[in-house]
Parts: sequence; structure tokens; C-alpha cells
Amino acid sequence: MTAELGRTGRRVTLADVARRAGVSPALVSIVMRDAPGASQQSRQLILAVAEQLGYRPDVRARSLASLKAHTIGVLFGRAGRFHMELIDGLYSAAEKRGWDLVLSALTTSRDEKQALASLHDFRFDALIMLGPPVAAPLLAGDVPLVVMGWHVDHEDVDIVRTSDEHGMALAVQHLVELGHRRIAHLQGGDGLVAIARRDAYVKAMRAHRLGKQVRIVRCDGEDQLDGQRAARAMLDDKAELPTAIVAFNDDIAAAAMSVLGQQGIDVPGDVSIIGFDDSVLAHGPGIDLTSVQQLPREMARLAVDRVIARTAGDAVPDRELVLEPELILRSTTGPVSR
Repeated sequence: MTAELGRTGRRVTLADVARRAGVSPALVSIVMRDAPGASQQSRQLILAVAEQLGYRPDVRARSLASLKAHTIGVLFGRAGRFHMELIDGLYSAAEKRGWDLVLSALTTSRDEKQALASLHDFRFDALIMLGPPVAAPLLAGDVPLVVMGWHVDHEDVDIVRTSDEHGMALAVQHLVELGHRRIAHLQGGDGLVAIARRDAYVKAMRAHRLGKQVRIVRCDGEDQLDGQRAARAMLDDKAELPTAIVAFNDDIAAAAMSVLGQQGIDVPGDVSIIGFDDSVLAHGPGIDLTSVQQLPREMARLAVDRVIARTAGDAVPDRELVLEPELILRSTTGPVSR
């Protein structure tokens, strides 16, 4: 969106207003379009700064923008199997509601701030975050925002996630019922989701009076290469081999299966393995992985419905939606070897 010649002798832009007001260009865009999603205090500040700088919206651009479908920005930090299923579900849910999606990815050299900057030109109306799993998203309170997969304390952030605590409790209980006691956990990095699942594993083990059997093997990340490295480190450890493993996700679980198989360790004859997500990988040929099931398409639908409701100013009764998972049993778990 452009503006007429401002009092400074040049054309004033949204970025100029945002910079002077100390807010994001996305929030300035919302205020200038008179769209829902900005607090009254923010509106007053931005309008005052715009008047001070001489900002005037381009009428033609505003008219064209009004003809376009509303847009949801999506920030994602990984492109694993489960995350791609989430993104596919977001596209489907948004299309059914007549909204568009615009995606921006985080990489090792591209942080949250940089990923958001690339979304600003699209003038998104709301934001859904699949990552990074941060405790305080940068646009919290500025635009309608839903995070998927982890908890955020900010009162203006909606949450759609699966109960990590219940999922890990199901996994550990299943293994205990099969006679397992030496149950290890492969932790997927040190992000908020990884920490939540690690803590849920520890809680589940203690609930079965297996606190002394808690064993956490940390992976550097969440993909199969990280899982392979962690599994090799576990085998190189002088500690006794666990009889069962609960992994952070399906990718790490599949990687552990591969490493164990290379060493002649049978799954599930010697070691039972459980993944998390129940992604396409889990029920793929040659894997057939027992896994904690998440429902990516349902999660996506709920996230899209919530941000659209927020942009319309509709009442949203619960800020956090927590889905209860199921444990899908397949061939990678069995009775403990005697």
C-alpha cells in the first residue's frame, strides 16, 4: 500500500509509520484497513503517528485489497512429515472458508523476525505459527494469532495442541503392561515441545514407580539423522540396553529402529519402540510403528476457525484447545524379552 507525498518531502509508507510507532508493519496495515485485530490503544497510537507523518492510504490500492480474499500468514520452523501434514490441512481448511495462506519458513540462518518480515508485504490478517515454539511470539497481541503444538501464556494468543502428557502416559502404560521397566526416552532437542514431552515421560515413569529407571538420551534435533546419532550414542553407553524406547517423534523412532537393526538387535523382540505423531512414516512399509496419534487435519481446521473468528471479532470461549491423543498399536511393541 502506498501513500501520497508526506510532509517530509517524500512518499510515506506503512514501514515509516510502523518504525515511528514502534510496532509491526502488519499491525499498521490492520489499522489502516480498519480490520479487527488491533487494540484501541494501538489504533490511536498508529493513527496519530500516521497523521503526524502525513500518511494517506492509496485509494486505488485499498479498493483492490478489499476485493482480495483474506490472508492467513503461516510461520513454520520445520518441514518434517507431520508438519507437512499440518500445512496441507491448513490449506484445505482455509480454502473451505474462502481464505488464502501465505507461508514463511525458518531456517538456521533465518529467525522469527526475518521470517515475519517476508510476510509483511502480503498484509496478512492473522497468523498461525507451527514454529518456532517460543514462549513469547513477536506478534502476540498485535494480530490474531494461533500457535500449534505448544503452550503460550500470553492472553492474546490462542493455542491448539495435543496433550503431550496424556500421550506419553499412554505410551509408558502400554509398555509397562507388556512387562517393560527399563524404558528410555529419545528427546528431540531442547525446544518447548521436546521439553514438554520429556517432562511428561518422566512423570509417567514416576507414576508407575519407575523413577529410578528414567533414562533420557538427548538428540540434537528432531529428524532421522539426529535420531541415528542418539541411538548410536545410547548403544555406545556402558549402561544396560533398555528394553523399550519412547521417541520424541516418528522420525527419531524410525531412525532408532534402523540403528538397532544394523547391530542385530530385534524390534520388538529385544527392544520395543514407540513414536509420536502417527505420521505417514509410522504406517509406511517396513516401519509399522506403534505411535501416539495426533490429528493434523483436525488441528488445522480448529486453528483456521479460531483465527477467522478472532479477525471477525467473534467470541472465542476457550483460549487453549487441547486434544486427547490415542496410542495406535502396530508391530514395534511386544512383551519384554525374558
